[in-house]
Amino acid sequence: MSTAPPSSPKSWEPVLQPELLQVGSVEDEPCLRADAARNRARLLEAAAQLVEERGANGVTMEAVAAAANVGKGTVFRRFGDRTGLLNALLDHSEKKFQAAFLSGPPPLGPGAPPVERLRAFGCALLRRSADELELQLAAEASPDRRFSVPARQVQRSHVTLLLRQAVPDADCELLAHALMGSLSPDLIHHLTRQCGMPMERLEAGWCDLVDRMTATSD
Repeated sequence: MSTAPPSSPKSWEPVLQPELLQVGSVEDEPCLRADAARNRARLLEAAAQLVEERGANGVTMEAVAAAANVGKGTVFRRFGDRTGLLNALLDHSEKKFQAAFLSGPPPLGPGAPPVERLRAFGCALLRRSADELELQLAAEASPDRRFSVPARQVQRSHVTLLLRQAVPDADCELLAHALMGSLSPDLIHHLTRQCGMPMERLEAGWCDLVDRMTATSD
């Protein structure tokens, strides 16, 4: 039997948030940084609108440049390539999601029991994935990098922390991987698009999985 990890404090303390995916150059001259940030935000806004209108597969660097009224070279300088652009869009929504579960209102944010937060976390991530599923699939990292993507590491660390509060004697790191696997975009696509399962069933299944995994005998 593995040694139990040290007990966690009763009040939840946020994990340190690692740096999210960085795209574009970080070597701009100081006097250009404000303009560069505004241009980047404008390009992301244009790309997001194109995703909504055409879907992720219909977004090209040329189309983003035209929508933002800039040269194509500007888009390439800011994001490197199309994958970098798609990841930047996900990075933007990931920051909002992290803010919700790290410091937002309960039960997703601090202030609720760990099991309730786990239920809320999975349901929120399922809904987010359903809203941007095509984009997530298009920007999915290769298998050798999939589990080291910074945003995914933050999510898994958060689930691990909540599990340690709920079931401190369990192998919470391994259980967190198992839970996160049930929230992968590939699986959500298969269940909703190919099997026709409604999102309500996936959310109920997530809550049932969390309850069973965190249940303890008397």
